[in-house]
Amino acid sequence: MKRLVILTVLLTLVTAVFSVSTAAAQNRPRKYIVISQSQTTVSSTTLSQISKSGGRVLRNLSNMGLMVVSSSDPNFPASINSALAVAPVMRIKNPKPLMQLGPDFATANRVPGPPNSHDDDPYYDLDWGITAVDAQNAWSQGRRGQGALVAVLDEGVDATHPDLAPNVRADLGTSFAEDCNGGIEPWQPEPGFYFNHGTHVAGIIAAADNGIGTIGVAPKAQIMPVDVLSRCLGYGDDAWILDGMRYAADHGADVINMSLGSGPLNIHGGCDEFGDCYTAKDIKNLMLAYSYAAIYANLRGTTVIAAAGNDGFDFSNPNYIHLPSDAIGILSVSATAPIGWGVNPNTNLDLPAYYSNFGRGHIDFSAPGGTDEYYDTDPTKTCTVAGLTRPCFVFDYVFSDIPGGYSWAAGTSMATPHVAGVAAQYIGAAGGRMSPILVEAALRALADHPNGNRGRDPFYGYGRVDATVIDPRR
Repeated sequence: MKRLVILTVLLTLVTAVFSVSTAAAQNRPRKYIVISQSQTTVSSTTLSQISKSGGRVLRNLSNMGLMVVSSSDPNFPASINSALAVAPVMRIKNPKPLMQLGPDFATANRVPGPPNSHDDDPYYDLDWGITAVDAQNAWSQGRRGQGALVAVLDEGVDATHPDLAPNVRADLGTSFAEDCNGGIEPWQPEPGFYFNHGTHVAGIIAAADNGIGTIGVAPKAQIMPVDVLSRCLGYGDDAWILDGMRYAADHGADVINMSLGSGPLNIHGGCDEFGDCYTAKDIKNLMLAYSYAAIYANLRGTTVIAAAGNDGFDFSNPNYIHLPSDAIGILSVSATAPIGWGVNPNTNLDLPAYYSNFGRGHIDFSAPGGTDEYYDTDPTKTCTVAGLTRPCFVFDYVFSDIPGGYSWAAGTSMATPHVAGVAAQYIGAAGGRMSPILVEAALRALADHPNGNRGRDPFYGYGRVDATVIDPRR
């Protein structure tokens, strides 16, 4: 009997603790995006409605018709006026590339260039992506991105890297990501961690042609570093990204590069990889919020480009979307790659990368992203390129800068900055300003069509981007 009484007491205590924990979880503040009927303002009536419904404004994005709000009331979305749309803020994983190697070697000093490139940047010959998008043809005509400003919305850019220092606008560097204590993670010019995704992305866009390391697609473009992914927490969220888009557009970015994303998201509702669940209405409204932000940027002359994601998913299935790449006003990018380029530099550079998302109506353009498929062919075979001997599959990755040196990586995260770099070339050639409509038109007009489909291909979209000048005979 005594044991039964003790067991009953313990069960009662456990139940009480569980009830308290459940209640606390239910009352934990959650962030929401309140979407106004107007894309350019949030009215005082809306602000009053938010306050009356128990919401606390965290980020004022009213110029885009958005407000980021916190509330402990799970009924907050329903309590807002039905004329307003409300979406819960969702988390987005830091987009570590599908594959990464490095740092493979320390920062390169000025040394004679490799024999094949006729250039004095020692690792230039490793950049098959430069060849794939015909960047050299643009360079030979003086189109190197001068005058273009590209915002890299990511987890940080090493502004002190010798390959990037000439082009990074450290004066425009800022952060919207939170740290582990709930404050804003400060932007720092020299991220101190092993592999920095943002630095790799920035190098693909605009590593300087300075006799050091490698060269970006647009080596005279400038980089605006905007942190929207938390290095401390290991993820970002929609509110930080939307705020970063606003900042970039307001501070003169010609291009926004977002090598990040979330999906596949079921438009009928479901749960994401964090275990956060959402309804069909949530997804619809979140898509609307990103579209508001992209249109805001477009109207200020900013072309917005985003990665399609690395899930190998066919988004031709109408039940799924990927954000932010599927939002209105954002160009979605899939990834291409060679297989065995280290063995044969004349091999096809435009094969679909097996991990890349695709789908009719979802992809706008494709670009070099890299792959590891040659590893399956012969993982032991070695190749030598630019004086470096490595397993042959390594050379099918995309080579770029990282803090403290250089590394290879692969993913749609690497494809997206190739498109941003080509766009920067066009913008620079136009004198430093070019409307997003004209940028997209140029990308379409100049794109190559690897499978001959001149429509909107499920994988290549309107084509693999190309920096070549328009030939009136085409």
